[in-house]
Amino acid sequence: MALKRIILEMGSGNDLHGGDYTKAALRAVQDALHHSSLAFIRSLGLDIRTMQVEVTIGVQQPDKVDIEAVSKSLPYGIVTARAVKGGLDVPEEGKHDRAVIASAAIAVRFDLPSP
Repeated sequence: MALKRIILEMGSGNDLHGGDYTKAALRAVQDALHHSSLAFIRSLGLDIRTMQVEVTIGVQQPDKVDIEAVSKSLPYGIVTARAVKGGLDVPEEGKHDRAVIASAAIAVRFDLPSP
């Protein structure tokens, strides 16, 4: 058996006011999740509780993302999450506010027989 990536989904999310990196990250994860359907997993008889889910969040200030909240936002699987430098901050002209744009990549792996 070998751990194989069978899904890779991407999403983006933002927080338009307040610069909340976690809020933007959670929205990016939800965007990625809404682009995929895992129907084939059940069709193949795979157990969704055993899937390995790896979440990578890209934001300008990775240390400001609540990784535990991101991990808990995934409905199934054994989740690991991390935040890395990426995304985009857009300052509002003349104010102390910024829009935060986060990117999310969600990889799903299963332990499958080798060919």
